Order: sequence, then C-alpha cells, then structure tokens
Amino acid sequence: MRDAVFANPYSPPYERVSVTLGSLLRGVLPFGEQWQFLAAARRTVASEADLRWGPDGKGFGRLLHPSGACLAGTWEITEETPYSGYFRKGSRALVMARYSSATETRRGHTRSLAMVGRLYPTTDPADPRPLRSASFITQEDIGGAFSKTINEAVLRNAPDITAFRRGAGSLAFLVVAVVLDRADKPNTIRELYEIAELGKSEGEATRAPEFLQFRVAADQPVIPGEELDFRDEIMAQIDKTPQRSLTFRIETSDSGETHGPPFRLRRTITGWRQIGTLKFDAAAVSYNCDHVFHVNHPPWRTDRNDPATAKRKHL
Repeated sequence: MRDAVFANPYSPPYERVSVTLGSLLRGVLPFGEQWQFLAAARRTVASEADLRWGPDGKGFGRLLHPSGACLAGTWEITEETPYSGYFRKGSRALVMARYSSATETRRGHTRSLAMVGRLYPTTDPADPRPLRSASFITQEDIGGAFSKTINEAVLRNAPDITAFRRGAGSLAFLVVAVVLDRADKPNTIRELYEIAELGKSEGEATRAPEFLQFRVAADQPVIPGEELDFRDEIMAQIDKTPQRSLTFRIETSDSGETHGPPFRLRRTITGWRQIGTLKFDAAAVSYNCDHVFHVNHPPWRTDRNDPATAKRKHL
C-alpha cells in the first residue's frame, strides 16, 4: 500500500484541479453513458479495495477532493475507553491516510480540508499477512471553513454544513448533496464501527464511539507563508532534517445534537476527550495518491453497534 501510494511523486508547485458542475453531471441524462458521479459514489460505499487501479492501471480521476497528500504513520490509543476493537487502550496500528481539500487548496481562502484513512492491525511494515483494514472519514465544514493553517483545522466524522460558503460553486455542491443522498443515508456522518470491530474477538459486542475528531497537537509548529498550499504545508511539517513527525490528537465523544436545515446544518458535540494520537512520519504528493488510493465509506447502520442493521451494499 505504502509503496504504491508513494510512487510517482509530483514536483512542486502542485497543480490545483477544479471541481466543476460539468464534471459532476457527465452522464446524467437518461440516455447514453451512465451518470459517472452517482456510479462513483455508490462504488465508494460498495468497494473495500485499498487500491483501485482501473482497467488501464492508471486509476481514476477523483470527482471530489481531487488534490491531496498521502501520509503513513501509527495510530495509538493510550487512554482507557468504553469501546471495542482498535478504540481500546493499548491498540497500535499502521495507518495510511489521504489529506485533501474539497475545492480551494490555498490558505487565506475558504476551503474544506479533510482526512480519510485506513488502519492496518499490525505495527510491522513488512508483515506478510493479508490484513483486513478499517476506514475513517473526517472533514471540516463541508460547505467551507476559514482555518488559516492545518494546525487550526478540526476534522470530524460528523462535520457542519454551511452551503452558502461555496459561493459560485453552490450549484455543484447541491448536485453533490443529491448524489450522496442517493448513494448512502445519512450522507453527512460517517460511522466508526469498522475501527471498533477491527481485531475484536468473535462474539464480543461492538462498542463504537458516535463522534471522532482529529486536531493537530498543540506543540506542532505552524508553517509560515501567505496563500500556502496545504500540500506544501503537509510536506513541510514532516521534515527529515531534523526528523519531525505530524501528530494529531484522537478525540471521541458520545454526546451531540444535530439541528438546522440541511443547507446550514449544525452539530453541537460535547464531552470531547483525547484517547490517543495519530502520528505520521512520512508523506508524499503523488499521482497514485490522487488516482489509486481508496477509502471505502462504511454502509450506514441504524444501530452503529449492530451489523444486522447495515444498509445493503450495491453498485
């Protein structure tokens, strides 16, 4: 996984790829080719592949979050928790993640930063076993946020939505909302049961937190620079001389309320508690990171702790 994603790196300055209404609507008419965006959204829920090479071995162009940086590191839970699986104290796992932006990539502009990733139940990068992985999906306000640096960004599995912040891209944002609603319900929160079931013994009950957020550790330096691309920021954070890692706090909560209309959705979440750290020691901005790396969206469960309540996967 790491070898594939870190291959064929780009050289800065990095290209900024736009998300356009035309690309999202390609194939939407009831004749001709399939609606590509809807097919891609459904495939993201249904496919558990770590790498999606495609028929030509070149992967797929992302319709959403096309620009990203991939990171490799370690997930560690250091505090006692009421949860199961890899949310339990003492859990350590290798992680591959992709940090991206929905539209704008530069600081000083409205943008929505996100981080998705996969946990592998081992601490040995050369582990020869085929390992089941578990996914997480987190983001800032889906409509857009004003974080000036990645140090300020708060990435949650249940983000707010402020649609009007997309400005001229509001119509494209509406198309995204419609498609994601058809592909999976609810479409603004990603459950965490995969991590709570990773490494869990057979017969043990699943106990997953409702909410997860990542915050950059307070002692992480801030990278200076006006209109700095977040990919440059990521690469500068993980410095080889001297060796420096990029560390996030892993925080969870089971207390929260959702209110407001869909175009201005707000979640009031209380009782956040740090339970561990997510530490990255390597990063790359590469073609395979943008086109081949894949994180599935766990199908929605009516009861996050009961597999029998999961929505059926489909393509």
